[in-house]
Amino acid sequence: MQASYDPTSTESSPLSSGRYIRLGPFQIDQQRQEITKNGEKLKLQGKVYRVLMTLLEKPGEVVTREELRQRLWPAETYVNYDANVNTTVNKLRLALGDSSDKPIYIETIPRKGYCLLVQPEMSATPTTVTALVSEQGLPAKLSDNSLPRSHATMWNIAAIIGLLLVGILLGAGLTRFWISYVAPTGPWH
Repeated sequence: MQASYDPTSTESSPLSSGRYIRLGPFQIDQQRQEITKNGEKLKLQGKVYRVLMTLLEKPGEVVTREELRQRLWPAETYVNYDANVNTTVNKLRLALGDSSDKPIYIETIPRKGYCLLVQPEMSATPTTVTALVSEQGLPAKLSDNSLPRSHATMWNIAAIIGLLLVGILLGAGLTRFWISYVAPTGPWH
């Protein structure tokens, strides 16, 4: 039987200082054990989530493969730990859009373990802000209401273009009417 992950089980855990953890564009709700990216929910399997939480407990420090093994499998479980730890970390990297070649979030420390490269931010409330630009020039996070706003902006632009087209067509029609009916009756004929 597998125990569920409880990040608040120890008082000294840095994860116990807030319900929400922000990691770049990602937000982790510890109570619901959910992770979102720019407000969109990501699906993480139990072991993948536990690896992430274990790394978050020690940002900037090496989390050994043995620590991960202890977190993921009870002592009496017999599996190929190395292959399973590798697979689980790779699934986490895939979910985060990270790679082992050019890591942004998780660095492999050869023959030792893994290191979280980004400092997480703890919060008691969820983060919802408008689009910010990260140091790399990529959107860091989006608020939950930025999508409706951009949708409304699109409709406003379409309405303005539509009004301009109606004005141009109306002007062309009036000009044609003027040339066909009013101009021939002028004094020069």
